[in-house]
Amino acid sequence: MISIRQRREIRATEVSEDFPAQEEDVKLENKLPSGCTSRRLWKILSLTIGGTIALCIGLLTSVYLATLHENDLWFSNIKEVEREISFRTECGLYYSYYKQMLQAPTVVQGFHGLIYDNKTESMKTINLLQRMNIYQEVFLSILYRVLPIQKYLEPVYFYIYTLFGLQAIYVTALYITSWLLSGTWLSGLLAAFWYVTNRIDTTRVEFTIPLRENWALPFFAIQIAAITYFLRPNLQPLSERLTLLAIFISTFLFSLTWQFNQFMMLMQALVLFTLDSLDMLPAVKATWLYGIQITSLLLVCILQFFNSMILGSLLISFNLSVFIARKLQKNLKTGSFLNRLGKLLLHLFMVLCLTLFLNNIIKKILNLKSDEHIFKFLKAKFGLGATRDFDANLYLCEEAFGLLPFNTFGRLSDTLLFYAYVFVLSITVTVAFVVAFHNLSDSTNQQSVGKTEKGTVNLKPETAYNLIHTILFGFLALSTMRMKYLWTSHMCVFASFGLCSPEIWELLLKSVHLYNPKRICIMRYSVPILILLYLCYKFWPGMMDELSELREFYDPDTVELMNWINSNTPRKAVFAGSMQLLAGVKLCTGRTLTNHPHYEDSSLRERTRAVYQIYAKRAPEEVHALLRSFGTDYVILEDSICYERRHRRGCRLRDLLDIANGHMMDGPGENDPDLKPADHPRFCEEIKRNLPPYVAHFTRVFQNKTFHVYKLSRNK
Repeated sequence: MISIRQRREIRATEVSEDFPAQEEDVKLENKLPSGCTSRRLWKILSLTIGGTIALCIGLLTSVYLATLHENDLWFSNIKEVEREISFRTECGLYYSYYKQMLQAPTVVQGFHGLIYDNKTESMKTINLLQRMNIYQEVFLSILYRVLPIQKYLEPVYFYIYTLFGLQAIYVTALYITSWLLSGTWLSGLLAAFWYVTNRIDTTRVEFTIPLRENWALPFFAIQIAAITYFLRPNLQPLSERLTLLAIFISTFLFSLTWQFNQFMMLMQALVLFTLDSLDMLPAVKATWLYGIQITSLLLVCILQFFNSMILGSLLISFNLSVFIARKLQKNLKTGSFLNRLGKLLLHLFMVLCLTLFLNNIIKKILNLKSDEHIFKFLKAKFGLGATRDFDANLYLCEEAFGLLPFNTFGRLSDTLLFYAYVFVLSITVTVAFVVAFHNLSDSTNQQSVGKTEKGTVNLKPETAYNLIHTILFGFLALSTMRMKYLWTSHMCVFASFGLCSPEIWELLLKSVHLYNPKRICIMRYSVPILILLYLCYKFWPGMMDELSELREFYDPDTVELMNWINSNTPRKAVFAGSMQLLAGVKLCTGRTLTNHPHYEDSSLRERTRAVYQIYAKRAPEEVHALLRSFGTDYVILEDSICYERRHRRGCRLRDLLDIANGHMMDGPGENDPDLKPADHPRFCEEIKRNLPPYVAHFTRVFQNKTFHVYKLSRNK
């Protein structure tokens, strides 16, 4: 439906101020200018240089992505309707609320329109601020009204520049996290370079700008950086309090801007639980982080008018279960190895049972069904039972929710990122096993976390946190391709940290009997510099070619459809069709919809299944009755769905509907034995023949190569 075509016309080191000195670098310190004052000046100089580079690399990344977006669509030259169509699927839906707020006479009226919305779902009044994470659109629309920029900057540019600006913050946060872990800003520079050179696998912001994850992930990266600093031992009280504040604010903003925040933070809670159980993290700090997660979610719950999906989240149940299990199970970290291992397994079992029990109780009290499609999807995905559930199969058949493609590792290997990541991961995992075994075995002579006797293997709490974080999010990415952006960006951080870490190189050199402080210094600086030179040599020409390649947005059929709707239908007309197309209809025309792509509501999912019967084998009377039950005036049929070839047999939308309806699928291939032939032909094909049963209920009012619009008769 949407395509990109070529333009035909215009071708126009190293330690921050709070970084504790590394034991391995004591001898190297002597090579710095002597005296406390000189060392302090050196640190200030290093911090200034590293900070300046962090800001510059973040801004350059932002400009680079914004330029790619402009070059790909010629965004500055296309019409307003084309700009809006370029915000595809749910992106267009979210942007429509920013537009709606700006078009409201006052901010108060704009708020009222969102709280009492009757255009997003026909014949229903819903609270959009409760249902969706759109506070960012509200805030941005108010900011645009307040700032004196209306004469100089169009609303759409204010919106997209804000998102690209957040990318600058994102890259800077990744840079700082790597710097904090390794002790040198060179590590942060390498992480940023890897992020940019692996752009295909680290971000998709340039073509899905309003997507919720593009708002949320920069705050998630800030939170990880703040947690990394917070887990350092011996922080000053003021530094600790400020860091906790940074963690709270970033966690709150992350939770406010993405509906899937609870699942990402559940992974974080599992990281904290694992490290706390293995004595690799101070229990007090883990408790603070659990509390911040719960507090942030509850605040978001209040702002979203007590959204039941938040209250019924697994994260709240899990964190409460951890607190309860701690109270019930005393002396968890004492005893012999086997004794502690038994206590640990019992603790794990208790937390798991409590989590499931609490979550089930909360959901029954709240009568919560909003997230049941996610668990049906997970059940089917991991082979816990075949399902004919339409919603679960709709996710299973989408490439984004499938396994991570193998060619991803080929792209990551081209930049040497994957090789470096595996190298660092293998060493740190080995160290983690040794430290965990030591902690479980040595409960009688416990030491403070993060410190070990001289000569023993050590794993700092902040390193341990990032290790388990990257492993868990790696499993998530491998199982669900859409989540790879959470892993690949952190992969850049973790790999660059390892190559610049004195501890990693010391352990490696000692294992081959080549240990020497000078060699550590040479390796931790020479290896990343060589990789940076390689990346510049190999990818700089390609990036310049990419920036010089000018294309143009081209989708005349959709533009024609939107213009026709604006010119030939009443403002209060109700439209039915595919979720993806209707999001664009709302943005471009402001018409009322029967359904939309924000799929996190059980009643909406039932609506969507009913509306999608236009692509099933149903009688015209049945389809008409279903559509009219939602107040539909016009229905849009898409040839790309009716005659779909993109998916394999069994995953085409018409196949999913046939299976859900108990009908045999079209075309050669097997069918389940209990599926039966349908009594009626496929509606979207048969209606084009203008047979009397169809003409009696539907009148074609618009047609082009892609779309067919029919007006519904009002007779019962």
